[in-house]
Amino acid sequence: MKVPLYVGLFWYIPVYTISTITSPVPAMALFGFFNKEKKESLDKGLEKTKTSFFDQLSKAVVGKSKVDEEVLDELETVLVHADVGIGTTVKIIDRIEQRVARDKYVGTSDLDRILREEIMSLLEENKGGVAADFSLPDTGGKPYVIMVVGVNGVGKTTTIGKLASQFHNAGKKVVLGAGDTFRAAAVDQLKIWGDRVGIPVIDHGMNTDPASVAYDAVKKGVEMGADVVIIDTAGRLHTKVGLMNELSKIKRVMQKVIEDAPQEVLLVLDGSTGQNAVIQAREFTKATEVTALAVTKLDGTAKGGVIIGISDEFKIPVKYIGVGEKVEDLQVFDKREFVDSLFSKK
Repeated sequence: MKVPLYVGLFWYIPVYTISTITSPVPAMALFGFFNKEKKESLDKGLEKTKTSFFDQLSKAVVGKSKVDEEVLDELETVLVHADVGIGTTVKIIDRIEQRVARDKYVGTSDLDRILREEIMSLLEENKGGVAADFSLPDTGGKPYVIMVVGVNGVGKTTTIGKLASQFHNAGKKVVLGAGDTFRAAAVDQLKIWGDRVGIPVIDHGMNTDPASVAYDAVKKGVEMGADVVIIDTAGRLHTKVGLMNELSKIKRVMQKVIEDAPQEVLLVLDGSTGQNAVIQAREFTKATEVTALAVTKLDGTAKGGVIIGISDEFKIPVKYIGVGEKVEDLQVFDKREFVDSLFSKK
């Protein structure tokens, strides 16, 4: 009996099972931090992407029973429109073509399941999702220093505030450094976050040396026995050389206090800009060593597929995603939950 098309398109693996283990295990047992509220927030935040994606996918396979060259061409268009990116889209299509050739007959009712598996496979390969919660690596008693980079308007300072709040709520001692000294709004915004949560914010005002702010923030972190120091940086799109020199200087002065600082360079990208976020990632990865990504504003866009393309192209883990306005809507990226939400029928 053929499976109805609409069932195939919304084929769903229950959240309480994990396909890579031999027997069903409650997802909460493996990912206890991902509670019902976070899951609902993630589902809601990805709603526009999911709706757009499945609407287009439905049109691509209407009247078709078999995954053939025409269906694959249509699928390629769907993935590109979802801002997965050309390179990653070609990779996914090639993998599906290989599966079709191997299995001889693949029905369109299987297409979303195959897509789900291939996207999960890409995220697994590219280190997507690196933490289970807002815990921190062992640094031998030193503060864990995070330098945050990204252009103006991506939600960089808001992301820092939300990060600081969640670290604080997890029982961590936090210090913030207002290193975006070229924008009064950035300094003021960070101070508001600090006052709201009760976290010290080191600032020298506008048009001052950001490296000096970073030095004093790290020094303050050491003095008070902080667990984490988060440094904001200027969000201007400099020339590559100017950006590289500025970020290198900030690193050098922090290393006078903690020799391996910053232990993390977090690049914040606006997911709603789609492929423009990819362009920004290219520029920043050329200018400095980026070790983690935060993708914001996914709740306001149908371009959530950009996470897949960014992860695949840069081989840098997506560590956080923003799926709403609330503090807790900045979530640690969990690749399984992300794919589950993207392909769920709800």
